Amino acid sequence: MNMDGKTVLVTGSTDGVGRYVAARLAAAGAKVLIHGRDGARAKTLADEIRGHGFAEPIFYQADLSSLAGARQLAEAVTAGHKRLDLFISNAGIGSRSPGSERQTSADGYELRFAVNYLSGFLLAYLLLPLLKASAPSRIVNVASLGQHPLDFDDVMLTRGYSGSRAYAQSKLAQIMFTIDLASQLEGTGVTVNALHPATYMNTTMVREGGITPISTVEQGGDAILHLAVGDDVAASSGLFFNGMRPAQANPQAYDAVARNRLRALSLELAGLPPD
Repeated sequence: MNMDGKTVLVTGSTDGVGRYVAARLAAAGAKVLIHGRDGARAKTLADEIRGHGFAEPIFYQADLSSLAGARQLAEAVTAGHKRLDLFISNAGIGSRSPGSERQTSADGYELRFAVNYLSGFLLAYLLLPLLKASAPSRIVNVASLGQHPLDFDDVMLTRGYSGSRAYAQSKLAQIMFTIDLASQLEGTGVTVNALHPATYMNTTMVREGGITPISTVEQGGDAILHLAVGDDVAASSGLFFNGMRPAQANPQAYDAVARNRLRALSLELAGLPPD
């Protein structure tokens, strides 16, 4: 995809792999909409991009641990731009940050499910009109190889909580949503794919979790960029990638009944009308 004149939104782009991806897209000529919670980090990135002679990114501050924050972000992007060619849903929290104990979001939902999955789900739905109007356009969901099946009797993990299970469940939910949304978007010119960018990249999330990094941010970022702009995947949709290659997700991702249950639940939790 030629990025000249394209508008892209990258959530969670003031640090880590999102920061790398945003900088690369700006260098390729895109108008980059960056998102995060920390205005100082956003300014550092904007100064860096501008210092290299590229168009300064536009910063949107939003806390995606609240559905109101996701709605405000979508409303601001929609109000400020006539097109959106690429949406990279990258914002997330790890299995051990901001702590390993069970926490809830502003809306009362299990925190990792809320931040890693539900806010991205809501953002995608709210941004679809803009993405469809800009077709051909793409959605990239940054997921993980760490996946755990959802227990629909206890999606919020009120019993036997573990941060690693919560993280893995939220990432599988992202992949299930990707497959589900791809079928809904057939014929619209909007594609959606998910990926595990790289294993334990050298990011704040990984280091805060007490894990020794084994991959670079550049490795993961290049895998995300491949799905975002690669010509060879322009017609691909509803797929899960491990790095640069198509891969198989957890079997629950391919269970249409489970995906339907997740979609119905997600629409209800996000305050969207049922199908």
